[in-house]
Amino acid sequence: MPSNERLEFLGDAVLGLVVADLAFGRHLDLPEGKLTDLRKSVVSAVALADVARELGLGEHVRLGRGEDAAGGRDKASILSDALEAVFGAVYVDGGHDEAFRVIEGLVGQRMSRAAQQLDRFDHKSALQETVVRMFDVAPVYVVSETGPAHDKRFTATVLVRGEALGRGEGTSKKFAEQAAASEALHALRSAPGDEG
Repeated sequence: MPSNERLEFLGDAVLGLVVADLAFGRHLDLPEGKLTDLRKSVVSAVALADVARELGLGEHVRLGRGEDAAGGRDKASILSDALEAVFGAVYVDGGHDEAFRVIEGLVGQRMSRAAQQLDRFDHKSALQETVVRMFDVAPVYVVSETGPAHDKRFTATVLVRGEALGRGEGTSKKFAEQAAASEALHALRSAPGDEG
């Protein structure tokens, strides 16, 4: 069976270029570091697998019997690779403009939503600095997950000196931890006085 790896290689590069172009052109206010965070949020295996699921791409991937039996059609790495191969095929068949149109149509709205949440990416760092300054310890995150592989929900609790200061939920571990850190920061800043 022929492999899609060459198309996947090309599609990964085309995707990176289109997403960088969109981020640069649409978000003129963002510095380079934030543009990088935005790009990562859109081209991650988890994000691409979500797009692939919406397209029903898993039903059309050829898999060996073992991989198929092990749930490979819903595996993020397989789905994201398959979607990158599709992007590569669109580029080969239709050129840059068609690849740009297809990729923008599939990830453009996700990028806009992710851009609105970029401030959440900094809460963990801010909490770390605050807690170390106040208590000379690091915050600890406890994360649990529920739901099927294609629709997981993560819940994070952040502990400071053994006390739960924040709780958050999200579609990824990172988002849940950021939400928990945000809540913990709010709790620390709202406290009547610092304890240490």
